[in-house]
Amino acid sequence: MNEFWDNVTEQYDVKKILEEFIKRKRVPHAFIFSGQEGVGKFNTALQFSKYISKEFDSSSQIILKKINSLQEPYVKLIFPLPRGKGETAEDSATEKLNKDQIDLIHNEMKFKAANPYHRINIEGANTIKINSIRDINKFITTSFSDIGFRFIFIIDSHMMNEQAQNALLKNLEEPPKGIIFFLLTNEKNKLLPTIISRCWNIEFNPLSVMTIKNILINYHSITEKNADLIAQFAKGSLTNALGLFNADIADTLARTISFLRYSIGGRFYSAYREFNEIVNVKSIEDFRKIISFIKLWLSDVNRNKYSEGKYYFDDYSDILSKFNEKYSKSDVDNVFNSLNLLEELSKKNLNLNVLTLNLIFDLASLAIRK
Repeated sequence: MNEFWDNVTEQYDVKKILEEFIKRKRVPHAFIFSGQEGVGKFNTALQFSKYISKEFDSSSQIILKKINSLQEPYVKLIFPLPRGKGETAEDSATEKLNKDQIDLIHNEMKFKAANPYHRINIEGANTIKINSIRDINKFITTSFSDIGFRFIFIIDSHMMNEQAQNALLKNLEEPPKGIIFFLLTNEKNKLLPTIISRCWNIEFNPLSVMTIKNILINYHSITEKNADLIAQFAKGSLTNALGLFNADIADTLARTISFLRYSIGGRFYSAYREFNEIVNVKSIEDFRKIISFIKLWLSDVNRNKYSEGKYYFDDYSDILSKFNEKYSKSDVDNVFNSLNLLEELSKKNLNLNVLTLNLIFDLASLAIRK
């Protein structure tokens, strides 16, 4: 294992593919790294960039450090940005942003350089603007004869609109020598087929519980006890893990259990009130998060029923046993499928109150006695 792959946790298949490019001394000019958020796509691209620079350009440690710190002209970082007041397509990507927005962008980039697992978060940044793609044009047409390779990272590349994607396509068709693109996405289906066909596509796997736990402890200073609990519910994603940490997972799990008790017990008003206290900002994302918790609880119900393995809701194992004793004829699989449907419906901007009531009634159907 080389010094760069040592910094990439898991993703063994991905590293094997990338290693082959190094061995054959033929690296594609563009990659799509796809997979769920928080599995190390950006960090892998960054480490691979340093590997390429050292292997093919004999780059010094100073240059490798500049790549690692995301410094231009070695690296160009593209990500969703807010739209400035009076901004037009002819303005640069940041020209019409105010000072506070510019300062926030600079700070977020510093955080990203210091911690490759940092999730860039800028208010109002919901698209990658064509202005940003035009900045790429300036970046790649500026010649640096003493630099062999330069790298362009497009974070959340699926957030380019069609106009921006078409503008990028021109760069992908005839890239200058030494320019390598990394398009990072968790929704590859939103990219144009013409873009996908011009890139080498690599799929990333979810991370293990132990890896997420170690990252939380080492990169985010989370205590071992909290990291262990969070990692169990993160479903292979560091992004999910950090969201759980910010939401106080222990409290959320306790409230989820209360919500389940009220729903299954037919206390619909109490269930509705409890749910609204969990999802206190009427957030669809929070709704989906609670759905995922309930699905894990249903999985635990089946594990308990057939005496299989460790539970997600390990602190509530007695509740699982009591449920199975009382409602042994419950069609858990049918309710699980209903929750999958609710998750899909939540993506269609349906009213959250309606979704919540449907969730409560679905859970109430579990109350089938012996």
